[in-house]
Amino acid sequence: MRDFDFIEMRLPAKSEYVGVVRLSVSGIANRMGFSYEEIEDLKVAISEAMTNATTHAYDLDEEGEVTIGFGVYPDRLEVMVADRGGSFDLEEVKKHIGPYQQNEKIENLREGGFGLFLIDALMDKVQISNNYGVIVLMTKQLPTNEVEIDDQISTTQ
Repeated sequence: MRDFDFIEMRLPAKSEYVGVVRLSVSGIANRMGFSYEEIEDLKVAISEAMTNATTHAYDLDEEGEVTIGFGVYPDRLEVMVADRGGSFDLEEVKKHIGPYQQNEKIENLREGGFGLFLIDALMDKVQISNNYGVIVLMTKQLPTNEVEIDDQISTTQ
């Protein structure tokens, strides 16, 4: 039995679908208990990754697809954006993906690398694979509640 939920979306590689992905991550992150600021960071990061895929992954005459995967864990949200379409097994992809290094030549990954720097600044962990298309795996940790209530539950009557 998995210790996480996996949600997958496959969308046309068109900029008009960026809003759909932003709404999806907002709803998932809200349900998980992320703060407003953290949800905004997630929306910006996923928008950058999605925009990168829709802008650079396919030729103008090519009908491309972007696959978005959400790994919903008790302590974190993992968001994967993959161009070149296709479904994927989150755990399998994670075995073959490496960390994003800010000293990497962004041009080797794709034009317009500023988005990757922004993603790296907003997320807790960023991993990238460019073996076939580009896969960006972004992780945002769910903050732990640092206030303990000493196992007391107050009730109002």
